[in-house]
Amino acid sequence: MSNDQRFFDFLKERIGLDVASVGEAIIERAVRQRSQALQGLSADQYWQRLQTSGEEQQALIEAVIVPETWFFRYPESFATLARLAVTRLGEIKHMRALRILSLPCSTGEEPYSIAMALLDAGLSPHQFKVQGMDVSPLSVERARRGVYGKNSFRGQDLEFRERHFCAEEDGYHVADRVREQVRLQVGNLLDPQLLANEPTYDFVFCRNLLIYFDQPTQKQVFEVLKGLTHVEGVLFIGPAEGSLLGRLGMRSIGVPQSFAFSRHAEVAPEPVFAPIPPPVPQRSAAPIPTKPRPFSAFAAPVVPIKPAPEHSDAADLLGQIATLANEGKSLEARAACERYLQNHPPAAQVFYWLGLLSDVAGSALEAQGYYRKALYLEPQHPQALMHLAALLESQGDTAGARRLQARAARSERAADSERKR
Repeated sequence: MSNDQRFFDFLKERIGLDVASVGEAIIERAVRQRSQALQGLSADQYWQRLQTSGEEQQALIEAVIVPETWFFRYPESFATLARLAVTRLGEIKHMRALRILSLPCSTGEEPYSIAMALLDAGLSPHQFKVQGMDVSPLSVERARRGVYGKNSFRGQDLEFRERHFCAEEDGYHVADRVREQVRLQVGNLLDPQLLANEPTYDFVFCRNLLIYFDQPTQKQVFEVLKGLTHVEGVLFIGPAEGSLLGRLGMRSIGVPQSFAFSRHAEVAPEPVFAPIPPPVPQRSAAPIPTKPRPFSAFAAPVVPIKPAPEHSDAADLLGQIATLANEGKSLEARAACERYLQNHPPAAQVFYWLGLLSDVAGSALEAQGYYRKALYLEPQHPQALMHLAALLESQGDTAGARRLQARAARSERAADSERKR
């Protein structure tokens, strides 16, 4: 067993992390950083320290987990939550407060976004409570502080910041009325006793976590999530995880871009489709792993694709592509992209989707080509810039990746400037 394999196995056992999902280089770098922080211990010496120090075990986990989130990430999820919450209160005849769970809650942006969305939807404070949970004590502590920098505020609509934050010298402070709705604690989804004595939750947010686990761990965690979710509740997941939930007995509620699933009484097995990857984390990407990504060991079966009716409106077909892709239906999404290109002028967004679909299928070079086509048509396409930057960096082209990241940053600053006019 190699030195590195010992650390891979440790992280797999402690937090369920599948090394193939992040790349070996990320973990190796974290081990080096922690070894150097302890006066340059050798790998064997650091391993011995890791076995005897709970504090160092947590420090290594913190070094591997790099939180990357922001307020109202995937906005439609929060809009959908607000609508469902009003309906759910009616169903339970307002007899109790709604219970909402956010895990992993990272540094707090998601649970606070949930609280803000429900307050903005007209719910009173006594009508809902939000529970945030994360495996990282440091992240939970930052969430409890409730102070955020500009990186936590992205997108075009930032009006909520004026309503729910107070600008201070050290950052934006979450308003007390929002903080009071959220309870935060440390917890691990791999703990079989997690929230064992708590009532189930009406809504559970667990986004972009399952993609970091191998398949047995995914199933284990899904059973925990299902046990935490009320039988009539809704589970919100990340864009890449729809096909997994479909296979495990849940169905999309049918709201595009919400990534929301509910239980289904008699679910027929769904074909396995490669998922859409999560948004690119803002950290150095690892080299493309030689081991398969989650789900990639399953070859997507050849499924007959029913020809869709002719779309006279290009925007309708673009919406169909996004819906199919976000539901994990990669084959249908690719076919819809081809239909678009056959019947309409080239569009950057279509090439961007083709890039994502190719990336998921393991065709990095093909994905790179599609991203470049998207940027040829729309030089400042933000998602294409960031995904292509990640590909270049994973292939060792750090300089090229940084140039693209700088372009994306300039584009965001220009958009911010334009919005302020």
